[in-house]
Amino acid sequence: MPADKVFHLFDRADQLEQTLCQQMNRTLRFRFVLPFFRVVSRLGDGIAWYLLILALPIISPAHGGPIALVMAFAGLTGTLGYRFLKQHLVRERPFINNPVIHCGTPPLDRYSFPSGHTLHATGFTTILLMTLPMVGLTVLPFALCVAASRVILGLHYPTDVLAGALLGVILGLSAVTLAGLA
Repeated sequence: MPADKVFHLFDRADQLEQTLCQQMNRTLRFRFVLPFFRVVSRLGDGIAWYLLILALPIISPAHGGPIALVMAFAGLTGTLGYRFLKQHLVRERPFINNPVIHCGTPPLDRYSFPSGHTLHATGFTTILLMTLPMVGLTVLPFALCVAASRVILGLHYPTDVLAGALLGVILGLSAVTLAGLA
């Protein structure tokens, strides 16, 4: 494929992503959207996951302790991984690059690729779906809301969220497999 066609393809993909990002961000004009996704985002900072990890031995006395340790290990690994990637890939957040996009809540760091919130949400949910399926299904809607909140609040592009989700699933599958819980 000639270079000009490749450039055009990437330019078109970037335009589509910008449009999708703007459309999702525009939902903030509805009165209930901003407060809802701010709360989801704040809980996705770690609070909800820490509480769940602490509750797992109570929820499942037979298996909760080892699963909680796997989740804690995966959380630490995910944090180190996404921070490394963000520092080296340095993609500015949508609200910085596009003045039309409103920042719905202050970001935890400067760069957007990949989404750490989404990485953790999908990683933890994957671990739970593989080990405690009913608990995993219970947290799945929250994990999906965390992922959506990142674009709606203007903090991430859709590809940041997709990359975070992919990394989270890989991390969750790997953690369960390495721990022998699969």
